[in-house]
Amino acid sequence: MNSNWFKLALKACKVEYGKNLLLKGVPVIFNKKGATLKIGDNVTIKSSFLSNLVGLYSKTIIVTRTPDASIEIGDNVGISGATIYARKSVKIGENTLIGGNCKILDNDFHPIEIEARNADDKDKIGTKPVHIGKNCFIGCNSLILKGTVLGDGCVVGAGAVVCGEFEDNCVIAGNPAKVIKRLTD
Repeated sequence: MNSNWFKLALKACKVEYGKNLLLKGVPVIFNKKGATLKIGDNVTIKSSFLSNLVGLYSKTIIVTRTPDASIEIGDNVGISGATIYARKSVKIGENTLIGGNCKILDNDFHPIEIEARNADDKDKIGTKPVHIGKNCFIGCNSLILKGTVLGDGCVVGAGAVVCGEFEDNCVIAGNPAKVIKRLTD
């Protein structure tokens, strides 16, 4: 794919990206005015249904939703058909791989209180930053929820529903996800 036109569109939306950004297919990337969206060097974003053998359900979607939102994607990160959606902050460390169809969300999308939800009160949407360390691997179809902190070198099992803080070098799996193994350095 000749992605030069898409990279021009990224610049117009004030998306910062480093050298050697590789796009396989056309992702959906939206940066709200006033928000920050940074993509490091040597990042690969797969959005073509044939670009990952796990089978992608959709294009990669990366969205900052509020003017004070921030998404930072480190160097040498690979993303396959994932959704990364921030109302506050999502940070992904270098050398991290995000498997097919993962969702990384720093918010609840809707208020959980009935009155606020019925009134569509966006100020009542629960948000908490997400931080994924460097050298992590997030297995396919995983769900990373608001407030999650993954230490460096973590591995998230396929289909895991992750919420909470996890130390460096552990394997996390299940629903709800928990540490099932510790890795050595």
